[in-house]
Parts: sequence; C-alpha cells; structure tokens
Amino acid sequence: MEYKALIEVEKLALKKQDIYQKSTLIYIARAMLASMFIGFGVIVAFKTGNFFYLEHSPFAYPLAALTFGTAIILIAYGGGDLFTGDTFYYTFAALRKKMSWGVVIRLWIYCYIGNILGAIVFALFIHFTQLFNDPNVNGFLLSVADNKVHVPTMPLFFRGILCNWLVCLAFFIPMTLKGDGPKLFTMMLFVFCFFISGYEHSIANMCTFAISLVLEHPVSTSIRGVVHNLIPVTLGNLVGGGFMMGWMYYYANKPYVEKDVSIEDKEVISLKEEDNLS
Repeated sequence: MEYKALIEVEKLALKKQDIYQKSTLIYIARAMLASMFIGFGVIVAFKTGNFFYLEHSPFAYPLAALTFGTAIILIAYGGGDLFTGDTFYYTFAALRKKMSWGVVIRLWIYCYIGNILGAIVFALFIHFTQLFNDPNVNGFLLSVADNKVHVPTMPLFFRGILCNWLVCLAFFIPMTLKGDGPKLFTMMLFVFCFFISGYEHSIANMCTFAISLVLEHPVSTSIRGVVHNLIPVTLGNLVGGGFMMGWMYYYANKPYVEKDVSIEDKEVISLKEEDNLS
C-alpha cells in the first residue's frame, strides 16, 4: 500500500538534490521560505491561544495546536524545504543508493542553515510590525518559549524523535490520498497530534525562540537556553525522520526493492502478475 508514497518520497528527494546541484543559494532560499511558513503558523497558533491563555482557560493549548496546522498547509502547497521532512526523504533515497551520504549530509546542513535564517528574518518582520509588543498579546508565546529552555536534555531528545516521526507521517500518508480535502484533514490531524502531545519540533522551536528574542522576553530565554533546546531536539528529529521513517520503511520494503530493482519497476511487475492471475 505504501509503494506509491515511497515512489513519491524518492522522486521528491532527487528533485531537491537537483535544485541543490543547480544552485545552493536557491536551495537555501527555499529552506528560508519553509521556516517562514512555520513562522506564520507559530504566530497564528499563539495569538489564537493567547485569548484563552489570558483567561487561564484549558483550551489555550488545544486551540493553538489546531491552528498551527496552517504551517504544514503552507509548506505542502507553497513549497520550501524543511530539515525535519528532509531527514526522511534523503535517508530513504540514500539507503536506496539513489543519493550519496556525503550529499545527504550537505543538504541537511544547508537546509538547517536556511531554516535558521528564515526564522530570524521572519522574527524581524514580526518585530517591526509591533503587533506582538503588548504583554496582553505575547504572553502565551513567551511562556511556552521559556518553558522549553528549562526542559532537561534527554526528554527533549525523545520528544524530538516522536515529533518528527509524526510530522513525517503527516507528509507521507497524504501522498496516496486522492483529493485536497482528505490530504488537508490528514496533515492537520497529525500536526495537531504532535503539538497537543507536547513533542518538540526543531524548526518550529527556532521560529518561536527567534520571535521571543526580539520581544521583551524573560531573562532565562537566552541564546544559551535556545542552544540547550535545539541541539537535542534537532538530533531527536533526525532520529525520528531518518531512522523511524527512512530506515524503517526501507527495511520493511527491502524484500520488494532489493537487487537494485526500482520501486516503480517492482510495482509494474506486481500489476502484471495480478493481470495474469485474473
């Protein structure tokens, strides 16, 4: 059932590699675009949740989780390159020997740099709008950002694993669905699951921290605190996308794609065998 989606994963990875080979700057620009889309999701989520946060309502986090889905829709339909999703795509392509590990690592690094730059640029945009300067507006975001820098390293790592596992599934599962409605619903549902569960997404955290740092933030929300969060979360995201998705799907489908037979060819062979039996 997942063969068609895996075909798309491989094609997508190779397409991203082609963009990088043609222009590193364009690849970085696409990565910046993706994190800025995440930034839009962060703003919508925390501004919506803030109305309930001010009233000490338990609905603050669920509403934020629901509206954060804006980000994944923007990325899925607006384009861009996100480090977290690329951990899955490139790992699978590399295991299939369609990409070299050297290229994969370079792509991850450039994508991560682009995501950081995009988060910083978006935070500056928010700063100049002055829409988040009022404590009655930014309280929820600053509170969440400050809580993130106080979580111990090991929990951050495992939250990062679970987060990117779900996020990659949010992009992977809709690949075989027909129609925009089911795709949008599935993506929103999976993003809601990771957000409401309290898992950690490195790029979403980048944007949250970047916006917090350009506002009147708590002293504890410092660059040191940001680094303390992002290193284990990023490594966790890498394991979640690379191992739990990339390696696991490769291993689970290895009997069908070994002997260097492409997934596409294998699917055609399977369809022919079904025709012969019928």
